[in-house]
Amino acid sequence: MKKFLVRTTYCLILFLFFFGIKNASAQYANTRIKSKHEVYTDSLKQVEYNYIFPILGQGAYRKGFDIPYPAGLMANYMWMKQNLLFDNMQLGLKTDNIDIPLTPVDFIEFGDNLNTSYAYNVRPDLWILPFLNVYGIFGGGQSKTEVNLNAPIPLYSKVEQGLTTAGFGILAAGGIGPVWFSVDANWTWSKPQLLDKPVRVNVLGIRVGHTFVFKNKPDRNFALWVGAMSMQMNSETSGEIKLIDALPPEAWERKDEIVLNYYDWYENEATPPQKIVADKVLTPIVERIDAADGESIIRYGMDKQVMDRWNGTIGGQFQLNKRWMLRSEAGLLGNRKSFLISVNYRFLL
Repeated sequence: MKKFLVRTTYCLILFLFFFGIKNASAQYANTRIKSKHEVYTDSLKQVEYNYIFPILGQGAYRKGFDIPYPAGLMANYMWMKQNLLFDNMQLGLKTDNIDIPLTPVDFIEFGDNLNTSYAYNVRPDLWILPFLNVYGIFGGGQSKTEVNLNAPIPLYSKVEQGLTTAGFGILAAGGIGPVWFSVDANWTWSKPQLLDKPVRVNVLGIRVGHTFVFKNKPDRNFALWVGAMSMQMNSETSGEIKLIDALPPEAWERKDEIVLNYYDWYENEATPPQKIVADKVLTPIVERIDAADGESIIRYGMDKQVMDRWNGTIGGQFQLNKRWMLRSEAGLLGNRKSFLISVNYRFLL
């Protein structure tokens, strides 16, 4: 968390510097006949900005910056797919007459683990300064995690659960000439139904783009950008789940095979230390599978992290006017794949 804050602060300072040296107040001193866009840009310098936010709004207008309305409400929908890494696995079991606490099982080996999720949220925001925006995030969604176990036995598990999310973020923006830059950092806490505690996710987005203004309608424009997104989550995860929910129907159909594979591993491959752990927690779980006891509760704990921290993004935004914007962004490069679409309504404050 400390490294993340340091890097975010560095990016904010860098982008504020970019904003400070930006020279975009077109004077068009040598233009005999001005276009609507030129007239519009020059007219900004004559505006008396009598609103509270953003602070320094009048100064931005005098330099020819057409700043957005300060307050907004954005509705977002996002789909994401990425691989996860699991480590430090712990298991426990709870039934009517069995109570096994979380026990480290360090010889479990995982294959490819995939998480697919979609989220919807609303994001109220406010430009505090012409180059600095703060916002909140409130929403929910659905998550599906597919876990592939390679050892001690091959086993596939799929868990689907709803989640709620809340958080906050800051965004700084500026530019040089026709190119603008932005850095966006947010911290969210998502609470899946089956986990004991919320999962904190830190996201850092960096974008570089250009805005194309409609000549006859200066308040209408279209922006394109490329960028990169970093994602980190707190690694410790723990929760409880019924056995019937942890294993898909096809696993129950082949439960006899799963049980036979387990005892074959136990008799022929397990080391004495592994057998001690297996006797304590794995064998009781396998016995519940053999008995088709889907109501037994599996306790679990692990360290979880995304496979790739960074991925590349591309995006675009169409601004119909200073109140309505439609935005979309896709994550295409890297292990993480994502798609975002949002609608933004802005107003004066």
